[in-house]
Amino acid sequence: QVQLVESGGGLVQAGGSLSVSCAASGRTFSSYVMGWFRQAPGKEREFVAAISRSGGSTAYVEFVKGRFTISRDNAKNTVYLQMNSLKPEDTAVYYCAAARYATITPVSRNYDYWGQGTQVTVSS
Repeated sequence: QVQLVESGGGLVQAGGSLSVSCAASGRTFSSYVMGWFRQAPGKEREFVAAISRSGGSTAYVEFVKGRFTISRDNAKNTVYLQMNSLKPEDTAVYYCAAARYATITPVSRNYDYWGQGTQVTVSS
C-alpha cells in the first residue's frame, strides 16, 4: 500500500511558476513509475507527465513540453512537478499517481495509487 500526499498548489498569475510535490509513504517508492495528472472543471482527467522508477526517463504531454519538468528523489520518497510559464488553461486539480509498471505509462488506469490532489489556479 502506498499513500500519496500532494502539496504546493496555489494561485499564480499567468506567466508565473509553481512547484508541486508529492510525498509517498512506504519503503518501495523506487519501484513505482510516478505520474502527474490533472483535471479541470467539467473535463476528464488527463495525463501531464511521468517519470521512470530510476528517474532516468521522463515523458510529457505535448502542451506542457518545455514548460513543465517532472523529477523525483527516491531517497526522500518524493516526486516533483515544476511548472513554468503557466497559462490560465493550466488551472486544474493536479494529482500524483504511482504505477507498478516497468516503463513510463500515460494511461491513468495503469496507476495503482492516487493522491488527493492539489489545486493550481492560474489567473490571467
